[in-house]
Amino acid sequence: MAMSCGRNERMDLIYAQRCLGCHGPSGQGDGPVAASLPARTPDFRQTVENMNVTEIRRVIAEGRGLMPAFEPALRPAEITDMVYMVRFLSREGRDVSWWERFDTLVVAHCNVPWEIVLGYDEPPEKQKR
Repeated sequence: MAMSCGRNERMDLIYAQRCLGCHGPSGQGDGPVAASLPARTPDFRQTVENMNVTEIRRVIAEGRGLMPAFEPALRPAEITDMVYMVRFLSREGRDVSWWERFDTLVVAHCNVPWEIVLGYDEPPEKQKR
């Protein structure tokens, strides 16, 4: 089954569990834990301006600075969901003309059935074939 590119409950749940504490409800780096951290938590609006989809995925998967690596804890499809969340949250409160500049990559990425192409979310025995 190909993944939808709209925001969904799975995205919201994973974000609430793994990201909201530091990144905040709108991705501006103002989560309840952020104030106690020794470094500033990134605002997703700057992240989207400065990083492409592959770079954002790498940071989520491998971690960076104080941010832990989520690759061991999240499946590839869930990491993809968090890449989308970064992009969705970066749009909030922005003029449409701003986020349209960055939306082309999301639309292109969303039109590829990644779960089918790469076998995301398949049971491990099917992935080995």
